Amino acid sequence: MRIFLVEDTQDVGEAICRRFQQTGHTVDWVADGVSASEILSFTDYDLIILDVMLPGMDGFAVLKALRQAGSGVPVLVLTARSEIDDRVSALDLGADDYLVKPFDFRELEARARVLLRRRSGGEATNLLVCGDVSLDRTNRSVRVGKREVQLKRREMTLLEVLASRPGKVFSKEELLDRLFGFDEAAGANAIELYVGRLRKKLEGAQTRIVTLRGVGYQLVSDAGA
Repeated sequence: MRIFLVEDTQDVGEAICRRFQQTGHTVDWVADGVSASEILSFTDYDLIILDVMLPGMDGFAVLKALRQAGSGVPVLVLTARSEIDDRVSALDLGADDYLVKPFDFRELEARARVLLRRRSGGEATNLLVCGDVSLDRTNRSVRVGKREVQLKRREMTLLEVLASRPGKVFSKEELLDRLFGFDEAAGANAIELYVGRLRKKLEGAQTRIVTLRGVGYQLVSDAGA
């Protein structure tokens, strides 16, 4: 998934980025509300992690502007405030969930997974299955039948995107957005490279990545065909 983090505390921001990047996700991070609101006006994300206390423009204002613009992206609010009024305000403005600082990073990751499940179709578990290929979002493991397959970070991200909606065609631009942050350089053939690597690692599976030239890529299963 592609995550947008808005957090002005350096060590907290670095820790959140590191945790999610280690599990294969792309994270864009800014430290003030004005920059966040501007970026959100033209960039789409799978999840926003939004601190409330921000310089320039607080998290409540960022959230309000986002929802007024019609965006339905899941928002997880982080706040050092324990007052019930602040939590109610965040939810009333359109937040999907909240965490009060200090928090356990395992809980942050679990809540993020829940919000992403809802966004990708409301699956009840963290297991994505297409044919004989299964991906466990919790422990970031992939199996072809009973065989475990070792994937690198961006290969895992690519498979997760494709397996979240089997049969859906994802354009090269969509995949680039999810695999690379705005501060990462990606060559013109980056997606072809990662698709090729992933295909090799899924050899022998009843599930394939299909290329629709000029359109994009989709994950399909031959099981039962």
